Amino acid sequence: MDYYYGFRPYVPVHARRKKAEREMERLRKKGHPVSPVLVAGRAIARTFWGQSWCRNLERYSDYSNRLPRGRTYVRNGSVVDLQIAPGEVKARVSGSSLYTVRVEVASVPRARWASLCKACAGGIDSLVELLQGRLSRSVMERICAEKTGLFPSPAEIEFGCSCPDWATMCKHVAAVLYGVGARLDARPELLFELRGVDQKDLIARAGKGLPLARKGPAPGRLLAEEGLAELFGIDLAAPSAPAKPRRSGPAARRPQRKPAPRASPPGPRPAGRR
Repeated sequence: MDYYYGFRPYVPVHARRKKAEREMERLRKKGHPVSPVLVAGRAIARTFWGQSWCRNLERYSDYSNRLPRGRTYVRNGSVVDLQIAPGEVKARVSGSSLYTVRVEVASVPRARWASLCKACAGGIDSLVELLQGRLSRSVMERICAEKTGLFPSPAEIEFGCSCPDWATMCKHVAAVLYGVGARLDARPELLFELRGVDQKDLIARAGKGLPLARKGPAPGRLLAEEGLAELFGIDLAAPSAPAKPRRSGPAARRPQRKPAPRASPPGPRPAGRR
């Protein structure tokens, strides 16, 4: 490839994308599970976990210079493959060439994770509620807290890229970091895998201290039969009277004797006879 004044010539996005697609197809044929980052519209992330990851990146001044270019790259589909595993992210980004990016993320320290789980105890009712981000404000603040929450600080992230950019964080790395946020929209459990913790620990204490016996529903929350029939559009049959139980055993099989006819009382004796 020719260079002009030390810079690579500009390659249109569509040309880069076609080249990257050819490279990815070769990887697929070799058995590599290619997983591109697809962003629809301007919003990179739309759920609690994805948005929280992106906001965490943007609040650190260390990343402020390169993040805007990364947003452009992830929006136009340049992150053609992204794989998240415990402690690391591996990706391929389409630029003037196809670049390899590797991001290492430190595991959450055990003491910090235990403290976070203790602070959230009782505030998360189920795993579904946790992964869907339906959390109370106090729990969200603890999970997203800078340096004490679940999201990594710059000191806990190391990265590298095969591109010739001399910057500590190049635009390809920035695109991958935003790509992680987009991926968490669909699979939030990957955040816990990346940080080396078990999301079930956050709800392990949720049921402690609750009484074993549960009260029945309040009378006002019960739906009468008339309400059920109207709700489902069906006619409910009236309850039939319970049948009398049939006797069993020898007494049931014994034939019943008919009562003997009663003798009629004697009438008056005819006159003239004594």
